Amino acid sequence: MHVESFFEWLGRALGELIRFIVEGLSGFLGIFGSAVSSFIHGMSQALGITPSLLGIVVLVIGLLLLYAALRAFLRRSIIAGLVWLFLGLWLLSGLIQ
Repeated sequence: MHVESFFEWLGRALGELIRFIVEGLSGFLGIFGSAVSSFIHGMSQALGITPSLLGIVVLVIGLLLLYAALRAFLRRSIIAGLVWLFLGLWLLSGLIQ
């Protein structure tokens, strides 16, 4: 009888520990998700784009193209730099209204 109550207590303690960890992580991830959502909404309002996943992906691709242009210019590859620059600017100008 005494052994059964020990295992019941152990199971209850372990369950409460797991619940505490899950609720803590849920709260933290909820705050983190809210911050990311607010950041994306504010950035999309400032740029004049829709706050959708596709809009953010296109924005990141455009910024990566501009980064590739900068790297090409630093390597003194003018033609490749101009190609990447025009592609990036074309993509971003179509996105930003």
